[in-house]
Amino acid sequence: MPNRLKDETSPYLLQHADNPVDWFPWGEEAFEAARTQDKPVLLSVGYSACHWCHVMAHESFEDPAIAGLMNEHFINIKVDREERPDIDGVYMTAVQALTGQGGWPMTVFMTPDGKPFYAGTYFPPSDGHGRPGFPRVLETLHQKWIEEKDQVVKSAEAITGHIRLAAARVASGEVDLSNDLPARAAALYGDVFDAEWGGFGMAPKFPSPSGLEFLLAHSLAPEADPAARDMVLHTLRQMASGGMYDQLGGGFARYSVDERWMVPHFEKMLYDNAQLVRVYLHAFQLTGEPLFERIVRETLAYLEREMLDPEGGFHAAQDADSEGIEGKYFVWTVDELAEVLGEDAPLAAAWYGVTAGGNFIDPHHPELVGRNVLSVRQDPDAVAARFGLSVPALLEKVEWLRTTLLAARSRRVKPGLDDKMLTSWNGLALAAFAEAARVLQDPSYRDVSEHNAQFLRDKVWRKGRLLHTYKAGVAKVEGLLEDYAYVGLGLVELFKLTGELAHLDWARELFETALREFRDSGQGGFFDTSASGEALIVRQKSFFDAATPSGNGAMALLALWIARYYVRPEGEHVTREVLNQVHDHLLQAPTGFGSLWQAVEFLLAPHREVAIVGEPAARQPLEAEVARAFRPWMAVAPSTNGGGLPMFEGRGATGSAMAYVCEDMVCQLPVATASELAEQLKR
Repeated sequence: MPNRLKDETSPYLLQHADNPVDWFPWGEEAFEAARTQDKPVLLSVGYSACHWCHVMAHESFEDPAIAGLMNEHFINIKVDREERPDIDGVYMTAVQALTGQGGWPMTVFMTPDGKPFYAGTYFPPSDGHGRPGFPRVLETLHQKWIEEKDQVVKSAEAITGHIRLAAARVASGEVDLSNDLPARAAALYGDVFDAEWGGFGMAPKFPSPSGLEFLLAHSLAPEADPAARDMVLHTLRQMASGGMYDQLGGGFARYSVDERWMVPHFEKMLYDNAQLVRVYLHAFQLTGEPLFERIVRETLAYLEREMLDPEGGFHAAQDADSEGIEGKYFVWTVDELAEVLGEDAPLAAAWYGVTAGGNFIDPHHPELVGRNVLSVRQDPDAVAARFGLSVPALLEKVEWLRTTLLAARSRRVKPGLDDKMLTSWNGLALAAFAEAARVLQDPSYRDVSEHNAQFLRDKVWRKGRLLHTYKAGVAKVEGLLEDYAYVGLGLVELFKLTGELAHLDWARELFETALREFRDSGQGGFFDTSASGEALIVRQKSFFDAATPSGNGAMALLALWIARYYVRPEGEHVTREVLNQVHDHLLQAPTGFGSLWQAVEFLLAPHREVAIVGEPAARQPLEAEVARAFRPWMAVAPSTNGGGLPMFEGRGATGSAMAYVCEDMVCQLPVATASELAEQLKR
């Protein structure tokens, strides 16, 4: 019989609806049952694209004997971390405090009032891998609860106190916004840079888009070391050529298990691809390198093909597994190439690095041998010479190979799709498509971004508040700080593209709501959850970037954009307030604060703006000129008639489109041609 999860909308929770575990969704019903039955709570947190979450589910949650222990001794709650990142964040802090590490699946044992006393991540079904078996953990903790409950409760109180103390930390002092501050941070990035393969630190390697964006923005500063730009470009080239990038279908997997970006964990997340589109787009603006434009277009095509819902929102993720095997959909053997390509298989094998021995070993399926993650790290001249082709002929042939293999792959059993639509991640996608439309002058991307913004307004905007998740006609979960910040930033990009003031006004409304609902008026900064939201054991603030920008980092950037467009000095005050909260940590762990380092660059940059007034067709050459170069902190404001913003004052429509360029309150003469505008922008 299905358990209580059968009525949920989260694909991850529905994956567990037929478990023999008597799962509860998060809510008062579960905690009331724990109090009434005097049982501890077992909280299990994961997400649908998490490989080890699936492993633990198959090994333990689908096992009747283990499920029996869980049901007898605990009240069991299952949470989708993407649907409730607030719950995940609070209890991940407990896991890290208790074990020194974190990750998913996350397993937390807690009292009926939600206070944790024991925690871990993956537990095997029997003792092994240096970990106690899950049944042993269940039995031991049950005995502790029965025989030493007072001690268990005391321990839970102490752990909760530690979490609250950490969350209440207040830094005294102010950030020193000198011009050399970001240069010092960039140098520290250089200390952990992998000069051979790109990226920062050792394996496993994550793409870290917020840090890459900071380094690109910093590279424009007069005092910047050229190494800042070089680190990013080298990293982007290596990522694009390795197996973490889907060489057939476009888009990036979540991370690489090795230092070479070769073998990924194969899940594809909306947030990674939306952010990386913008990093590659900015690299293209800086260099004009065709590779970067190609990656942008292929990744956007992937998102449209695989992740875009007919309602206009983007789905959350694609699974790593298909038919229960990690990577099965994406990898190739020599024989599979021959079956699809015939006599062209040797060329494909040479180009994509496919060998009989393979480069991907699955420890869970050692019988699957000779499987290859595709890469494109071969020298075109060498491959062309080997097969008697010119390089142009080779590249033309490779495109045919790619489309043929992609068509063949599409007939395989696809990985599972997590088709919930998260407001925050859709804000990231909105920004990606809107900026790509502006920079690449591609109206199809504009259509997607406008449709996406309308989806957000129609489906997750209720009575002046955002909701966090939407699926099958149901929007739920009180909006989080990241929802307001990411959607607000996406709307800023959409305004730069369309000139429709309604988008910017909505971004301002989101900012103002966040000031009311999330700001810590006493200590400064922003809480992750709203004042009117569900009260957990602690109300946290996020400053450290994970795979996505921290809520405070994103709000600091949104505050500056609102300040620029609406001439609101408190925007800069809000950003400085956020930075002051972590001023003593910024240089201690610089790679964790990429979004806040971007805010530092924004604060230090000259106040640059360009207003372009006229009919859309007449504005187009001027807008294209502005978008040609990477100008991350320029306030771009197109308008048909002028009006609605301070920068349009006295700049109504004339006979033709006009551009007005200003810097630090000093304006140049209006110009009507792209060449004149280019000269002004160079100054």
